[in-house]
Amino acid sequence: MSSLKLIVSKSRYFSVAWVFCSLNIMIGTWVLYIPHVKEKLNLTDSQIGFALFYLALGILLFVPLVPFITKKIGLGNYTILGITLFSISFIGPLMADNYIFLCTSLFIVGIFSGTTDVAMNALVSHIEKQDDTNFMSSAHGFFSLGGAIGAILGSFLMLLFSNPVYHMALMAICVIIMNIWLAKHYIHITESNTSKDKGSFQLKQLSPLLIIAFLAFVIMSSEGAIEHWSSLFLLEVVEIAQKNLAGLGFILFSITMTIGRFFGDGIATRIGSIKTILVGCLVATIGYVCVLTTVLIITVIGFGVVGLGLSVIIPELFRIAGKTKGVKGSTGIAFVSSIGFVGFLLGPVVLGFISDKFSLKTSFFTLLVLTIIALTSSFIKYKMDKIK
Repeated sequence: MSSLKLIVSKSRYFSVAWVFCSLNIMIGTWVLYIPHVKEKLNLTDSQIGFALFYLALGILLFVPLVPFITKKIGLGNYTILGITLFSISFIGPLMADNYIFLCTSLFIVGIFSGTTDVAMNALVSHIEKQDDTNFMSSAHGFFSLGGAIGAILGSFLMLLFSNPVYHMALMAICVIIMNIWLAKHYIHITESNTSKDKGSFQLKQLSPLLIIAFLAFVIMSSEGAIEHWSSLFLLEVVEIAQKNLAGLGFILFSITMTIGRFFGDGIATRIGSIKTILVGCLVATIGYVCVLTTVLIITVIGFGVVGLGLSVIIPELFRIAGKTKGVKGSTGIAFVSSIGFVGFLLGPVVLGFISDKFSLKTSFFTLLVLTIIALTSSFIKYKMDKIK
């Protein structure tokens, strides 16, 4: 919890953590309206999945450009620019009156989602190295907190707004104003080039990054699926009666993710990054088993257990990527993020097609299998490190 105290006590750290929170406030609000968009445009699960593919495609295509962009305009400058454009762009999907409009607007959301994500993680990594401190996991805790804020607040506000566009616009305005006010604490930050970083990877630099990139691929597939499919799972599989309560799974998922990440820096310091990832995968596996019972209380609790398990994995992977010797922080994080977002890209599409071909429950069983693969991979890595 020391990293959390550091964040709330110093504006230098809180200002960056709030970017994380803001990103997921917008996502948490959007998630609540996925069933609305599906019904409004009369879409199937596979069509929703393919639309979300465009969001992920925007992420994948533009994430590799982040090191170049931040070099040109500055890491701090792009962080505030990115969160501003991201917040505005999320109004688009809710304005969509046809499928092409929906896919195009989600692609634009993806551009600013991915680039802002890499920039804010690189900003944390830069400050960690500069100040010789750790707060990456707690910063990701603020990301999860943002999801909970967006979902909880949104569950009430969606009853007050007849038009979802007004709800999203209000959230965007609040997020932008708060971030502009805080940006003075980091907007001046730029990255310095390392002597070995020539803007591309050498084979010997790729070796350690490939391992963590694979884990990012699996875990980000799972995280993205929970965000985009949990509401539909409760509505269509568990058959929850009240639509405004369909976000319960995502709310608990976000809350437990927040709690786990606030403790993550301390846990990783005590037991090491790989062991932290191993334990996290085990807990997430148990959570998915609970989700698949389709008993309302157990399923909702299961989403919370999954959130607790996954909570510290991505922060640890990004921390490792940002501190790889001879590689600029934004470059290492961009590489791992790109591979991770391939999972995020394929996840919604594959789950949608599996849902149409078999069932949405089968889609979530697929997520369980992927988590078991991540558990096995991290166990092998842990054993290899012990031998060394």
